[in-house]
Amino acid sequence: MSQPSVISRRVATTAAVSLALVAGLAACAGPQDTTEGDGESGAGGKPQKGGTLTVLNSNPQEDFDPARLYTSGGGNVPSLVFRTLTTRNREDGAAGAQVVPDLATDLGTPSKNATVWTYTLKDGLKYEDGTAITSADIKYGIERSFAAELSGGAPYLRDWLIGGADYQGPYKDKKGLASIEVPDAKTIVFHLNKPEGEFPYLATQTQTTPVPQAKDKGTKYEEHPVSSGPYKVVSNENDGERLVLERNPHWSAATDEERKAYPDRIDVRSGLDSAVINQRLSGSQGADSAAVTTDTNLGPAELAKVSGDKKLAARVGTGHFGYTNYIAFNPKVKPFDNPKVRQAISYAVDRSSVVNAAGGSSLAEPATTYLPNQKSFGYTPYDHFPAGETGNAAKAKELLKEAGYPKGLTVTLTHSNDKDFETSPEIATALQAALKKAGITVELKGLESNDYSDTIHSASKEPGFFLAHWGADWPSGGPFLAPIFDGRQIVKDGANFNTGFLNDASVNKEIDEINKLTDLDAAAQRWGALDKKIGEQALTVPLFHPVYKRLFGQDIKNVVISDWTGVLDISQVAVK
Repeated sequence: MSQPSVISRRVATTAAVSLALVAGLAACAGPQDTTEGDGESGAGGKPQKGGTLTVLNSNPQEDFDPARLYTSGGGNVPSLVFRTLTTRNREDGAAGAQVVPDLATDLGTPSKNATVWTYTLKDGLKYEDGTAITSADIKYGIERSFAAELSGGAPYLRDWLIGGADYQGPYKDKKGLASIEVPDAKTIVFHLNKPEGEFPYLATQTQTTPVPQAKDKGTKYEEHPVSSGPYKVVSNENDGERLVLERNPHWSAATDEERKAYPDRIDVRSGLDSAVINQRLSGSQGADSAAVTTDTNLGPAELAKVSGDKKLAARVGTGHFGYTNYIAFNPKVKPFDNPKVRQAISYAVDRSSVVNAAGGSSLAEPATTYLPNQKSFGYTPYDHFPAGETGNAAKAKELLKEAGYPKGLTVTLTHSNDKDFETSPEIATALQAALKKAGITVELKGLESNDYSDTIHSASKEPGFFLAHWGADWPSGGPFLAPIFDGRQIVKDGANFNTGFLNDASVNKEIDEINKLTDLDAAAQRWGALDKKIGEQALTVPLFHPVYKRLFGQDIKNVVISDWTGVLDISQVAVK
């Protein structure tokens, strides 16, 4: 894959993860009424159509253009306006990690070698003005995502489509991409430059949203994108700071099994402080009683307060998103070029104290595998350097002695100064204390956000020992392992995410072989086995997987949280 795409991917992935983190604290399991248990929250009964859903957020919904959005469906709010060829299954837990058809009749038909994918559109698909959605509109929507004016979207199509690396978008090249064919109004065919069995996952990205060419206004399109989903935009103030959606009268539920679209109106208000959002959701007064947040979690102190109130606790949703916080090593920097030093640190880690520093077991689950503990990723249990709950200092000292450091050593741990409870000072301090027991003196080096990101993603400036995190673009081992461990994705000039500089021919070959598989369950097993193999090299030390917890108003019904996003899905929410 091309280097620019790798850069784009990581930047966008970070944004997506941030969104999930801030948004991720929602709901309990399953479609349900919030009235369960206390009789106060919610109005009882089955979810009904009608009413206004309020969304209280910190971050505005900027770049409300399908070409510029990242993540499947572009995230919670965009997914109400933009439909895509495929989408995520809107069910709780693991079932929600499955990819399902959306505009297309199925997940696509691959050629024998998975380099050609063919999709057929459903009958009865219409835009908000009543005109029919065609395959040519999807082709145009994809092509405009290549325009430099509309940067920011997922990079995969540029990497995967034949001719994609050089295409400049329809504003400069009106001939379009020959690798996307539309033989008729309901058929679209993609020609890839290599086998990609996970193309159905990629088809969930908003770049496959149909855009009618006659309505395209370039960078102004985001002000009123044409809806193919259950809601249309009626106002968009200050680049997404306040967004009001109302029903799209031409959307047909018969063509959309995933979005329930219960509320008549959705009022998104952003620019709020996270503490204010949680206070308003907690108070649940007036319109706030029918409110949710798609970007604000409960912090450790807030969660402790909420947990002590049964009525409030009944309005906290819990979710898991595929995400791992870990220690990264640069094996080009001494003493981390010595595997025994990396192994010693792996043994010395006290995951109990790290979890506590991350907010406790309600917000963080200890990890010994790089892949998250979810079937869709291919999770395969392993613990190559068993440290127990509190670390194995004796084993760490033994390895240090073998590595030539019988009296211990002093190292520098680089971390961010962000208050994110992931790569921030409290995690670094917990590690510092644990490694001291093994004779390792850790000096801490905190960097501000931009400096931290630039430093750890620079092949020339990457430190030897630092905190990092990673989230996947879709629930599979591929977008989790390939960017970090595929040697062909090492970027010398630009943002590099293969922080261990691993370039193992056998690993690269296995990534290619798995990418050929169209059986996603079989692919998941191979990703899990590859994770276990790579873990033996101790290029990272998995620390914990985050748990998202989020408040919602007392009149909110039908709370659904899937393992795909880890957060409340507002396409399922009712307020009546």
